[in-house]
Amino acid sequence: MNINAFEIPLTKNPVISMNVIPGHFATNHFHLSHYLDLENLKTNAMTARNVAIELALPYLSTTLVDTIVCMEGTQVIGAYMAEELMSEGTSIVNSGREIHVITPISNIDKKLMFQSSMQSLINNKNIILLVSTISSGTTVNNALECLSYYGGRTVGISTLFSANPDKYEFEFNTMFINEDIPEYKVYIPGECAMCNEGHKLDAIIIHDGYAEI
Repeated sequence: MNINAFEIPLTKNPVISMNVIPGHFATNHFHLSHYLDLENLKTNAMTARNVAIELALPYLSTTLVDTIVCMEGTQVIGAYMAEELMSEGTSIVNSGREIHVITPISNIDKKLMFQSSMQSLINNKNIILLVSTISSGTTVNNALECLSYYGGRTVGISTLFSANPDKYEFEFNTMFINEDIPEYKVYIPGECAMCNEGHKLDAIIIHDGYAEI
């Protein structure tokens, strides 16, 4: 499948690009026409720094931030984003402040929670929620519920990619959207056009990758 992969550069900063693999993929909730390989954006230090600069822009002059909560392996980006938000500048509202970068854990019921030592970084704090992708909104909604439970104030949501960004009830900032990818489609499994046309699944998307069938 990788032989058909191609890159989508970010229009306003071509140094940042998303690797895309066409095919027939399945998640727990959807069938997808493309797999988005975002690992280089999250793990390559130089690339992650550039991503963080782009994601920090909407908050630099307007939003006080105490904590960045990172989901789906975005911790490296989150650390660089905090650095960018705290940089010196007359129009940068977080100059001289401390910003913490943390990640929730899952309990035995697969509900998000924060360890006791981390809860003071959420309660009554201004939070940016950073996620890798927004497809169904389930991950973000679960995270927002968790932050609310611990008394956090969500002042921003940022993501690397979002499918159909106008359909969600919450507002967020994203770098890439589905319209950036030619012929990108998301289907409910029972309504998947690829299945109806007899195309077998190529792979199952799992945490941090996919497993070919």
